[in-house]
Amino acid sequence: MSVPSPSRATDAPVTTGPRKFRPELQGLRAMAVLLVVVYHVWLNRVSGGVDVFFVISGFLITGQLYRASSRGRIDFRRMWGRMLTRLLPAALTVLAVTMAVAVLLLPEHRWSLTAWEVIASALFYENWQLVATSADYFAQHSAASLTQHFWSLSIQGQFYLVWPLLVALVAWLARRAGWTLHRSLVTAMAVAFVLSLAFSVWLTIENQPLAYFHSATRVWEFALGGLTALLIDSVRVPRLVRIVCGWVGVVALVTCGLVLQVGTEFPGYVALWPTLAAVLVLVAGATDSKIGADHFLSAKPLVRLGNLSYALYLWHWPFLLFFLITADKESLSLGEGALVIAGSLVLAALTYRFVEQPARSARLATATPWGGYRLALLALVPVLLASGAWQVVTAQRASFTVAEGEKETLGAPVLDTRAPLVDAARPVVPPFAALPDQFDSFTEEECVYSPKNEDLRICTVDPPGDPVRRIVVTGDSHSQQYIAALRPIVERRGWQIISMGKGGCPFTTNGVDEECRAWNTAVREEILEMQPDAVVTMATRDVRVGLKEWTPPGYVEQWQAMDAAGIPVVAIRDSPRYDFEPSECVQKHSAHDPQCSGRRAELLSPRPPYLDAPGVPPSVSFLDFSDYFCNAETCPPVIGNVLVYMDNNHVTATYLETMSPMVEERLVEVLGWEDDVVGGHGE
Repeated sequence: MSVPSPSRATDAPVTTGPRKFRPELQGLRAMAVLLVVVYHVWLNRVSGGVDVFFVISGFLITGQLYRASSRGRIDFRRMWGRMLTRLLPAALTVLAVTMAVAVLLLPEHRWSLTAWEVIASALFYENWQLVATSADYFAQHSAASLTQHFWSLSIQGQFYLVWPLLVALVAWLARRAGWTLHRSLVTAMAVAFVLSLAFSVWLTIENQPLAYFHSATRVWEFALGGLTALLIDSVRVPRLVRIVCGWVGVVALVTCGLVLQVGTEFPGYVALWPTLAAVLVLVAGATDSKIGADHFLSAKPLVRLGNLSYALYLWHWPFLLFFLITADKESLSLGEGALVIAGSLVLAALTYRFVEQPARSARLATATPWGGYRLALLALVPVLLASGAWQVVTAQRASFTVAEGEKETLGAPVLDTRAPLVDAARPVVPPFAALPDQFDSFTEEECVYSPKNEDLRICTVDPPGDPVRRIVVTGDSHSQQYIAALRPIVERRGWQIISMGKGGCPFTTNGVDEECRAWNTAVREEILEMQPDAVVTMATRDVRVGLKEWTPPGYVEQWQAMDAAGIPVVAIRDSPRYDFEPSECVQKHSAHDPQCSGRRAELLSPRPPYLDAPGVPPSVSFLDFSDYFCNAETCPPVIGNVLVYMDNNHVTATYLETMSPMVEERLVEVLGWEDDVVGGHGE
């Protein structure tokens, strides 16, 4: 992401004398934004162009701050006001339009999160919002956030807040200690570069998705630009070498995204490729040669595109996603992609002409030292109010209750009565806006963390009195969703339900990463110490088109460990997983549209794979609820006016609640608990 082009006065080397405009920087911006857009539109990949913007920003702002410090002091109020005037008007315009179009085109279950992300983007913390929501920046376009590209703008906003304070602190210390300002800043930038790069390399290895959005893993890129600004005039490079440097930088930048897996390897040491490419172009500078890269980058079309780079970056992503949503596609053809880029360019040009330029010269922004802040506030407040109002509307639309008398005619029981799957006279529940809240969840008061593993969260659903039976439900999110079916049984039978779950981590011994293996080891130890009356987990996984369902050997090994301890296991056959979201399909089309249903014969084999799995202990019982997700031919998205899926694979808590009587009956049967007293528990 690039910031709006600075005035000619800021495009200068670090000297305190006369400064000059460097048109090749605008060309470099243009190249970077073109790479970002092209890779997003046609390749669904990341190019490394954003890292170039970080280097350019560090180069320009560090030089600016050094000159100001050399003259005496940094005018923070004026500088930050100018930054707000340049950054916010265009960004808030895009956010406002995005919200308006999203209300018309975006599925309701994505409204709430989108509204929160608009607020985060407007306030420059979208990168941390994406961390909090565990967003996948490289997910399929249809599932991507409309504002996720604001993560880089957020990091730059944070940089513009912190970097001047850092430079001012170094300048103050240098004056107090009698050091030279230049050497002190070079030292500070070098330390920031080394520490941030080391942290970036470490965190990329440990947790790459977190590293991608983490502010501290990007500091070194700004510091690299700052070091370049501070040292560029100290090194005399022959003209021929600068010509070569310029073209090496350009070629390296263009090829970066093709050669590297930016999406899974950045921002560790691999990000040195595009950032050093940018440095080479900066070092090349103005060669005054017709064969120099600067001659190419200074061409008027590229300079003009560089002027539009900020607005183009802002517009291209929501325009792309809205186009895909409207066309109901996952990817674009060459012609469709060209149309998206052309449309984004038109919007960028209009934004530059009618928003960015007028905002910079607006009397409100320039009349007083606080003018930039007033303009920013005037633009920010309506966007925040609109986002808040959207949240309120979404919360109202997500609210629903089911009358006591209707429960027996909703959801799974309908399949036993042969009643219609959808009654047009009644609403479908949960409301589409409520789908994000359909995970079964616990309060903090219901949970403790195991001393055996910091990721092992143990939560309980307690009966009114002493528990008659204790059941551990363990494994990934699919097993944990069944707690929604077990909750109603707790009071009726006096069972205590104990949850030991971890998203994406099944109850197994192998076939998973080290973190999941360590978690599984801790779970096994906890269960063996606890000695519950039964363990409930999943029996299979990957129920997908192509009959890919299987029972991993690691599942069986865990069951064997339970069997050796005399703990019975109840393993549940998994529910189907799709390459689309059935509930979203219902929103776009209808519950009766064939494309919203799965074909049972393509998903589920008549013979479950666990029946042929070797080594299954005799103490393991299996439950197959496939007939409550699919009829003889199809797996409908709506059953008994209840949405079955909250996304492309998780069953809604509401639907599982309607399965509670069936789950209770089958559990009691396979565990031989028919003689347990039903009702009156705790009297």
